[in-house]
Amino acid sequence: MASLNISKNELAELIKKAIVSTLTERSDLLENAVTEAILDMKLGLAIEEGDTGEYLDEKQIIRLISSNHR
Repeated sequence: MASLNISKNELAELIKKAIVSTLTERSDLLENAVTEAILDMKLGLAIEEGDTGEYLDEKQIIRLISSNHR
């Protein structure tokens, strides 16, 4: 395989063009990535909000779950 000499600037420009082209042609990729990031942040915030530091033991949890199914 032949080697190709390319400068950092040329490589950076090629990568930039490839990314712009991909995002232009497949905008759904960026949309999905942003959506997933937002959902992850929301889940993290919900976990932090719900973390009171109070914990139940396993028997209490099973009793609560069982009583809600009756």
